[in-house]
Amino acid sequence: MSRRGPTARSVAAHVLLRVEKDQAFASASLDSELARAVQLTPADRRLATELVYGVLRCETFLDDRIERYTRKGVEKLDVEVRVHLRVAAYQILILDRIPAFAAVSAAVDLVRDARGHQVSRFANAVLRKIATEVQDHGRVSMNDAVKSSIHPGLLRRVTQALGGREQAEAMLSTGPFPPALGIRIHAGQDVDAWSRLLEQSGSNVRVQRGKVSPRCLCLFGAGRPDDLPGFDTAWSVQEEGSQVLGAAVGARQGERVLDSCAGRGNKTLLLAENVGPSGWVDAADLYEPKLDALVTRARALNLPVRNTYAVDWTLGTGDVPDGYDRVLVDAPCSGIGTMRRRPEVAHRNLDRTLPALQELQKGILRHAITRCRPGGTVVYAVCSILEDEAEAIVQAVSSEGTMEPAPFDDSAIELIRGKTALRLLPHIHGTDGYFLASFRKR
Repeated sequence: MSRRGPTARSVAAHVLLRVEKDQAFASASLDSELARAVQLTPADRRLATELVYGVLRCETFLDDRIERYTRKGVEKLDVEVRVHLRVAAYQILILDRIPAFAAVSAAVDLVRDARGHQVSRFANAVLRKIATEVQDHGRVSMNDAVKSSIHPGLLRRVTQALGGREQAEAMLSTGPFPPALGIRIHAGQDVDAWSRLLEQSGSNVRVQRGKVSPRCLCLFGAGRPDDLPGFDTAWSVQEEGSQVLGAAVGARQGERVLDSCAGRGNKTLLLAENVGPSGWVDAADLYEPKLDALVTRARALNLPVRNTYAVDWTLGTGDVPDGYDRVLVDAPCSGIGTMRRRPEVAHRNLDRTLPALQELQKGILRHAITRCRPGGTVVYAVCSILEDEAEAIVQAVSSEGTMEPAPFDDSAIELIRGKTALRLLPHIHGTDGYFLASFRKR
């Protein structure tokens, strides 16, 4: 976006433009841009990350401030100009370590490169007025900016799910953004030993134990995980809530388990560790390339992933056999629980997307249940805490008489013991937001 070479601000603006125009995921786009911008210093990489996540979290607040000084409103602005104004306004209004003149100058240069001198003069005027406002009245706290940016419809839905506005605001605004990198120490490895080894690796990594999963370590300042010792041999990247979900299936040595929506396979491999060499795990997913990558990882770790099935569960069961002891249904969803690492999901139109997602979730669950043996365990999960994707789905399907609520099996994770359903919440458990429920197949 800049003829001057990549900077933290130009990289951030490029990522935000992709999110705005293409509905791209911010984290993946940022990783891609930072990989190309090899000349950026570590400090510039941190600033680019801060700008991307900060702007997305505070977008409505920033637009309201920008709109005070634009005659036609923010939505009528050229999309690239709008992104540059947001990046600069975030620095001016919220960050206290960047001088306003530096933020204004950088944005004006980038707008000039993109849209010419006349538009850059407009950007300069708008940003100088915002800077004067801050000089007269002070900056705004990040927490206030985030809370004022929460869409009323999303706040209403989360309030309904959690039983109160205070809890909803806490869940939707809690950080850090992005969160620490969660890793799962493989079975047979010493968690404490790896915690010490990673902190001593010379890569400025700070390590904390997970709050709820006993095999989880949270890495701060980790950089590229594949540069760290033990990557994909002694440990795997896996968010802590995902680890809890895998453990909640209760898979035991010698059992046959189906991961019906395996995706990249992190939970599949955890299940394979639990069933051991005397059992096996099968994996299904809509996308065959994901399954191929999963098989390669399982073989490298010598884990018992037996068969994979490319299947569209909304149409039927495909070639997936029945008779499994346990079936995990980690269904596609809105992803509202992942907002700390994907803040752009807060801006998606839930009124438009939820009805189709609900039909998808019910269809997947209905068909996946049939692959479980009578008396076996089915665990339904989504990385969302909305009732529309949680209680509404399991109530609709369980009312058809194919399954009944049953407590999660005993587990090393105390949080889930004795419960038939629960929510994992970032402001309480430190994980992404999840809903999970356990059932017995009739």
